[in-house]
Amino acid sequence: MLNLIKNEWLKLWSKKATWVMVVLIAVLMIGSAGMAKWMDSQMGSTDNWKQVSQTQIKSLEEQMAVPNLPSDEKERIGDQLAIEKHRLEHDVAPISANSVTGFINSMPDYLSFITLFTVIVAAGIVASEFSQGTIKMLLTRPVKRWKILTSKLLTVGIFAIVLSGVMLIFGVIGAYIFFDSAPGTSLEVLNGQIVEVSFWGRLFLLIGLSLINVFVIGALAFMIGSVFRSSSLAIGISIFLMFMGVNITYMLSMRFEFPKYILFANTDLTQYIGNAQPMIEGLTMSFSITVILIYVILFLAISYWSFTKRDVTA
Repeated sequence: MLNLIKNEWLKLWSKKATWVMVVLIAVLMIGSAGMAKWMDSQMGSTDNWKQVSQTQIKSLEEQMAVPNLPSDEKERIGDQLAIEKHRLEHDVAPISANSVTGFINSMPDYLSFITLFTVIVAAGIVASEFSQGTIKMLLTRPVKRWKILTSKLLTVGIFAIVLSGVMLIFGVIGAYIFFDSAPGTSLEVLNGQIVEVSFWGRLFLLIGLSLINVFVIGALAFMIGSVFRSSSLAIGISIFLMFMGVNITYMLSMRFEFPKYILFANTDLTQYIGNAQPMIEGLTMSFSITVILIYVILFLAISYWSFTKRDVTA
């Protein structure tokens, strides 16, 4: 199996497109840091966190006064209000967006680009064998088909992790190039107590949870590419669902109950971290993980059935 993975890995990096993706991620992170710094200089923000906190307290108190406020929403607003009051009372500055830690803290938001590139690789890693006519040579090797498919699947997963590492490295480089260090602490309410949040611990947790979404969308593209043997179709459908799935699911959830069982309501596990609010009321992390597992098992079952049972000769 290791030799199969190594072979797939070498084939992947022999393509110019793979290196282009890496360069694009590096340029994106450095460029985003530079753009953020330029926009901050144009806006001329003073970054007076105490004034901002006082404004937020007034706004949150007004929201708390709204009648018939749902219990979940009331609890969330109450937690945010307690945090802002704690900051002012104990002089605890938040993490500034215009600082090294502020930009690094925003890096999980850039994982949508990792998802995009993972979709491209996942969609083509099987389909390209058919379009290039190399499938015959691949299947003549004395290796079971499920092992071949597994090596391709694992290669896609490793690629997503490596690309995320590239994003993190160049994001940190960009942050230190364009921003200054500034004191700041993240706070959250845990079991009724306001506690400090580990910066790097929370960052890696958010990136790890966001990678689950990358893997799920990648598994979807992998399945479509395996079944239809068309990378363009797999890329097109997967990218459409990646950008529109959440929006469509949210709109449906405003009128119906079933959207909580839709995959795209559950793939963002970061919605359960800290003071974030789930997209659909009543969702829990355990429920979302269960839904994700069911969909991924379905995607992989279809992929393996298609590749191992159907006539795959080119």
